[in-house]
Amino acid sequence: MKKGMIKVSVLYPNGAGKKFDMDYYSNQHISLVGELLGDSVKAATIEKGLGGGTPGSTATYAAMGNLYFASMDSFQNSFGPNAEKIMGDLPNFTNIEPVVQISEVII
Repeated sequence: MKKGMIKVSVLYPNGAGKKFDMDYYSNQHISLVGELLGDSVKAATIEKGLGGGTPGSTATYAAMGNLYFASMDSFQNSFGPNAEKIMGDLPNFTNIEPVVQISEVII
């Protein structure tokens, strides 16, 4: 990642009664996002929560997805027109309301 890039993090909080299908997310959803956003995505990562800060504790987040863009304009111009399709796919892999954070890469 380069300084100044835009990182869009989508975090899925863990909790009782919350479901997350990592197989669907990593094989179907991410492919859909990639097809829709195309070359505007410069890098992407998927993370699976394993535990919290205390040994044996539950992970705060079941999963996290991160997308990197060259600029805020690049993110907005690619995501905006496709937001409905992307968000509409969520019920296929989770019942969790995601938390989204948009950040600037500093280092």
